[in-house]
Amino acid sequence: MEDLPNCPQCKSEHTYQDGLLLVCPECAYEWSPEEAVAHEESASSGAIKDAVGNVLQDGDSVTVIKDLKVKGSSTVVKVGTKVRNIRLVDGDHDIDCKIDGIGAMKLKSMYVKKN
Repeated sequence: MEDLPNCPQCKSEHTYQDGLLLVCPECAYEWSPEEAVAHEESASSGAIKDAVGNVLQDGDSVTVIKDLKVKGSSTVVKVGTKVRNIRLVDGDHDIDCKIDGIGAMKLKSMYVKKN
């Protein structure tokens, strides 16, 4: 049997593969194996990197590369949204920022690209 990674959301070891995605039956989180590898590499190196491997620093400007639903709202952060003056933090979400028209947000570095 193939060893699958634990769920990045709830750390459950009971994950399974459904087509091209990995799925956690406990929290219903779905992710691609490539995202998991990229996130593990950035976490192990200590530096926070964007989706294409550029090292991010406080004050950088980034662009969102995927439509992101805002938790607890019907608002969506659209692809191509530019975010200026980011702040890097520890935790599940690597970036604290303010997005025009939405407000304060926390983003994962795997969904942004450095400008």
